[in-house]
Amino acid sequence: MLLFNRDLEYRCGLSTWNPMDEDMFSLDPIEWDKPYTEDEPSTEDEYDSSTEDEYESSTEDKPSNEPSTEDKPSNEPSTEDKPSNEPSTEDKPSNEPSTEDKPYTEDESSPEDESSPEDESSPEDESSPEDEPSTEDEYDSSTEDEPYIDRLDFYQESTGLLEAVQTGTGQLNGIPVAIGIMDFQFLGGSMGSVVGEKITRLIEYATNQLLPLIIVCASGGARMQEGSLSLMQMAKISSALYNYQINQKLLYVAILTSPTTGGVTASFGMLGDIIIAEPKAYLAFAGKRVIEQTLNKEVPEGSQSAEVFFEKGLLDAIVSRDSLKDFLSELFEFHGCFPWIENEN
Repeated sequence: MLLFNRDLEYRCGLSTWNPMDEDMFSLDPIEWDKPYTEDEPSTEDEYDSSTEDEYESSTEDKPSNEPSTEDKPSNEPSTEDKPSNEPSTEDKPSNEPSTEDKPYTEDESSPEDESSPEDESSPEDESSPEDEPSTEDEYDSSTEDEPYIDRLDFYQESTGLLEAVQTGTGQLNGIPVAIGIMDFQFLGGSMGSVVGEKITRLIEYATNQLLPLIIVCASGGARMQEGSLSLMQMAKISSALYNYQINQKLLYVAILTSPTTGGVTASFGMLGDIIIAEPKAYLAFAGKRVIEQTLNKEVPEGSQSAEVFFEKGLLDAIVSRDSLKDFLSELFEFHGCFPWIENEN
């Protein structure tokens, strides 16, 4: 909470801050952590008990009209009574030497000395999949084992915030603005359903009130605990910005702090009419570790910094935090956004 108040002082000032949607907080929309109850029917038990037992009982009780093979008379002569004209193999002389009379030499390999299939390496001796390291064991950690609801409670208590973004209105040197500030300390600033809804409501309010918009980004991307619902926020916020920027012709300024990655970079983070970043801020879509594991290539140090983005034309300016307030004030006045003049009467 102290970090959030310091950011407000740098941008619009605490005295003019009017928060919005303070009572919104996340739940578990997918219910990943819902415990399994024995009352729920299991498809495996139904199949084993009903289908197989009924089939066996029906086959046993079903009368058979066909005569048994034992009682059925056979007209074919028995093979025992049938005379054989062929000479017996026992009486047939053999011209081949017997293996018993054949002398044994040391050069010849004995059948017993030959490698039997049992002596060969069996699949059981080879490394089984159980002995190999499992990727699931590497992924599990102490924090991931905690239920999503418990993690939300932990971050709410430790940060004093209900969600990873705070939205509201205020004045920037007398200029009325709508502003949203993301806090990376709350679950990595991840964007879930509530974060997306609060930002969307802020954009819609700024559209109706014809206010300039500022969104300060600091996020690791979409919140994986909410699955595809978190990815839907990217399209929802982008569509609200389309109406704000294209239809109403209003000014949106995106401020990228360190780090800004993932779904935030891929949506409203890079959709600003003016995109500003802080010096040496870490900006990316996929992180360095993910790129190196996927492409098997080493990512150069500093290639995902704000300075590189500015050189490539992805940013409009790099402004330090202490001079950001004056820079934004001049920017809004240049685009026709002036301070309110209070009527003395």
